[in-house]
Amino acid sequence: MPPTMAQISDPKIAFAYLRPACVLLTREPTVTNVETLYGQLKEVNDATLQQLQEYILFPLRFVLKVPGPKKDNLVQAVARSMSHVLENTCVQSWETFRELLSELCLCLCSPTDPGKPAETSEELKLTVLRCLDALLHAAYGDIIFKLFEAIMLPGLGAAVSLLLTLAEKEKSRDIQGAALKCLQALTLQCECNQDHVVPSSEERCDIGSTMASFLPGITMAVARIITGDVRQGHGVTVRAIKVWSRTVGLVMEDHQLEASEPQKPPSPDLGRIGQLVVPRTQDWLKSTSRKLSLLLKNIISCTSAHQHWRVRLEMVELADHLLERCSQSLGDCVGLLLEALVGAVNDEEPRVRERCEVALRDVSQRNITGKSSSAQTFTDVLSENLHSLATSLPRLMRTSDDQKKLFVLNVFLGYLRILGPLVSVVLNSAAHLERISKALMQVLELDVMDVRIVEERSYSSVIETSSGSHDSYSAHTQKKHFLYFTDEKIFSLLMEICRTLGYYGNIYLLIDHFLDLYRQSSAYRKQAAMVLNEIIRGAAGISVAAEGPRLEGGDQGVTASHEDLRAAVESVLEEYTSLNNWHLITLCEEADRDRQDQQLLSSPTLLSIPSSDVSNPNPLQVIPSSVTSSSTSTIHHLNSNIWQLCIQLEGVACFSQALGRDFRPLLMTSLYPVLEKAGEETLLVSQAALGSMWDMSRACGYSSLKELINENSDYLLNDISVNLQRLSQHLQAPRVLTVMLTHSDSSLLPLVGDIVQDVLTALDLSYDHTAALFCSVLHALMKALARWFPFKCSRSSESTRPKQTSSDQEVLNIRQFLLDYRKQKELAEGIGIEEDDTEDLEVPPPTDCEDVDDVDDPDVKAELPAHLGITKDVMERCIHLLSDPSLRLRLKVLDILELCVCVLSEKENELLPMAHRCWPALLQRLTADDPLAVLRAFRVLCTLGETCGDFLKRRVSKEVLPKLSSSLAHQAPISAKAGPVYTHTLAYKLQLAVLQGLGSLCWRLDLGEADLDAVSEACLPYLSCRQPIRLQEAGLSVFRQLIQVDPDAVWFTLNELHCPCAYVPPHPDLQPVQLSGMGRPRDEYSDNVLKLLREEFGCVSRTVNQASQLMSC
Repeated sequence: MPPTMAQISDPKIAFAYLRPACVLLTREPTVTNVETLYGQLKEVNDATLQQLQEYILFPLRFVLKVPGPKKDNLVQAVARSMSHVLENTCVQSWETFRELLSELCLCLCSPTDPGKPAETSEELKLTVLRCLDALLHAAYGDIIFKLFEAIMLPGLGAAVSLLLTLAEKEKSRDIQGAALKCLQALTLQCECNQDHVVPSSEERCDIGSTMASFLPGITMAVARIITGDVRQGHGVTVRAIKVWSRTVGLVMEDHQLEASEPQKPPSPDLGRIGQLVVPRTQDWLKSTSRKLSLLLKNIISCTSAHQHWRVRLEMVELADHLLERCSQSLGDCVGLLLEALVGAVNDEEPRVRERCEVALRDVSQRNITGKSSSAQTFTDVLSENLHSLATSLPRLMRTSDDQKKLFVLNVFLGYLRILGPLVSVVLNSAAHLERISKALMQVLELDVMDVRIVEERSYSSVIETSSGSHDSYSAHTQKKHFLYFTDEKIFSLLMEICRTLGYYGNIYLLIDHFLDLYRQSSAYRKQAAMVLNEIIRGAAGISVAAEGPRLEGGDQGVTASHEDLRAAVESVLEEYTSLNNWHLITLCEEADRDRQDQQLLSSPTLLSIPSSDVSNPNPLQVIPSSVTSSSTSTIHHLNSNIWQLCIQLEGVACFSQALGRDFRPLLMTSLYPVLEKAGEETLLVSQAALGSMWDMSRACGYSSLKELINENSDYLLNDISVNLQRLSQHLQAPRVLTVMLTHSDSSLLPLVGDIVQDVLTALDLSYDHTAALFCSVLHALMKALARWFPFKCSRSSESTRPKQTSSDQEVLNIRQFLLDYRKQKELAEGIGIEEDDTEDLEVPPPTDCEDVDDVDDPDVKAELPAHLGITKDVMERCIHLLSDPSLRLRLKVLDILELCVCVLSEKENELLPMAHRCWPALLQRLTADDPLAVLRAFRVLCTLGETCGDFLKRRVSKEVLPKLSSSLAHQAPISAKAGPVYTHTLAYKLQLAVLQGLGSLCWRLDLGEADLDAVSEACLPYLSCRQPIRLQEAGLSVFRQLIQVDPDAVWFTLNELHCPCAYVPPHPDLQPVQLSGMGRPRDEYSDNVLKLLREEFGCVSRTVNQASQLMSC
């Protein structure tokens, strides 16, 4: 890199060096000559340029003054050279400054219409604007202030108008930014790093008086730029906001208006120019403040929710600047400026949020340290703004986009935070409280038209405690849908507003007011409940951002006292759990003839039971008498009730969080109702109740739902016992017992034993009236016993089951086979039988464990464990209920029976007699019932087969297998020809279930050859590739199980159907093996048969070859 040449510092040398280029440029104004001069100027230092400034600028200005059109590149080169001179020198002559300003403005003006920008290149405009900016910065001393004398108003106005037009109309961001920067420099408001002239108070007042003439034009034009196309970029918007705020702050500054003397009339010497002077009178100030408020409102609405954080930060700067300098003169704008600040309190950008908090603290401090009434005035402004915003909130939420909604709510929240403890004072105004509460009621209105809410049922809502967790319930919580917004952030803000009201407000006033709204109208009930929940959380200091800007002098907000909080919780809890608000209809009443004979009411005027699915764990739905007569409940009404219950359940959880361990005494009145709803048939309600139970357990210090229920089981079971005696009035009692059993452990069994006996006794006394009601309880009881006392559905003795040999033992040993055959033949002929008989007659010696004294004692049957006794009693009832006319009840009873079998499997002596007793009724369900019942009964049969083994062998063989085989054979051609829709039919499901369980049943019962042949014959059609895929897989599973029982017979059956290879005898004397499947072409059975042969008999051909080799030896 070449060394930098030293700049010329001697004026004489510099003059001699520059003179030829200046003379040549004056004679021949070309781009080349300008570029030559520009290159030489760079070799002269700043001090020397300052002495030669006039001489150097003369040829450049001469080029601009030459009459006629000039090329853009020439003017651009001249402007670039002048910029270099002005950036490195000071303009000390007013005449030079004025003439340069005029000449540069002319370069930007159209020759035919000086009021409009010239149609020149963007590069030229940008270069001239930079030169103009350099000129404004180069003005020395008092020269710049002469620009603001009254005589200069026309010229200054032309420059301002030109710059505004360029900033507004040009498409180039660089030109817009440069024009706005020139406007800042023109009013001595520039914020660049260069040195600037700092005006005194008097000089600033003169500048403000002059700029008052241009304030309307500047503010309107710049406001259009701020609110213009977002594609102009955030840089232009930020610069425009700076120009607007600094110009307004300059003209409307309180200090100027207070210190300035009364405005004198313009001098007569000015002539018509005097008409341009605008006196800043009080009337003018009021009118201007009112007009500026309209512009400011538009600016805030467009920038408060701007995507770029720098724009939002600049709006905070604007508000702070104007509130600091113009709070008196801009009286109409103070509210808007505070709104802009308050809206940024919760900004997502930390830099914006921090700057806003500083600004608000400064505003509050200024009002405290100012006049004595200032703080009160500031509070009044905030409260009035809050009232105004609350009034317009519903309309804004209906008509604005999400960004605008977020800003409005942030403003609302910001007002509350700034007011802080003074919120309670503001809410003492009935108008404010009424307006805020009605705004929240309207904004939080739910959309309850989703049909899926009322359709969803809690078939699997009762989850075992071991697998359930708070997170799993929360993950399935239904999201609320509102009429006027969808963004989750908006809902979070609304809830934070409610919590802030509770944190700073009077809790008694708020609770009473919103409880009145809750009682007054069903239209407001859900919204009022949501607000009440969050108010109590806020009063407890939960999820409240207490830190932040607030009025100086206000005390720090404190949470409500324990007594106040408990009193509020008790009053709201009592209202929530009252009969009219807790027992709401959530199910459609359907005319189901199958359920008409199972009404559970002793007094039809009190309660009614909907015709719902009794196979559900919770078939009951409580309906108040006021709505019993209503035969058509709309989806809207049902969904509304569902959401109201969910919100109230969330409220119970909120109350427990607010009180913590102090909520434990309230569990006596709140836990039982929550358990009722946990057993609800409606999915949304049951999930909300389970979530509420988890929150209550954590808040009260319990580690799990099990501990929550066990610790409070005494009074829960007492309530259940009492309510079971008045069942017609307390249909929810079985639900509570069901939920307790589901979420507790075996420690509950001793306590619940008496209640179970009460249930069974009630069932005995009135099967017709209570069977459907108590089956859900019995089902939950058996599920709980099966969970508390784990079982294995398999027999302890495996002696009757064939054992599969390993692959190494499958090699056929012909020699041993022949020896065994010879021995068996001799025994059959009576040879050697004496030796075998003597061996069989040997009696083993008596064991030491035989006690002679036991012979004289009577047989005393050991007492059964409690869970087995209960299971046996339940199974007794199931035997009678298996023949009930209701299909749904029979299905439920079959489920209970299956669980009973599993629990009793650990005590075979008790299981087998009960299996014998239930067999006739079960056989009827298997052979002469609805397909659904057959399906469920077959599942029970499979479970019995696993647990009872040989005990059922003869019965299954004689009474069940023929009908199952016949059914499978009958359905096989139908399923083979059916289309894809067939897989959704009940017949298909029955086929699939039988095939999936039949193989295992045969294996566990160790059925004989005849039975196996029948099963094999019935299942062979399902090896066809024309059957549905799952039926083929199930058919394969049957044969895999049959192979475990009798592999030879299955091998022969499969090869008769399709034999993949010929078996050549190992010796010529042996007859050839002939199988029906040999030589057959590939057919529909080939693939599945080959799959079975390869999987189960893969070594057959190899075994035959090995056997032939052994025989030949």
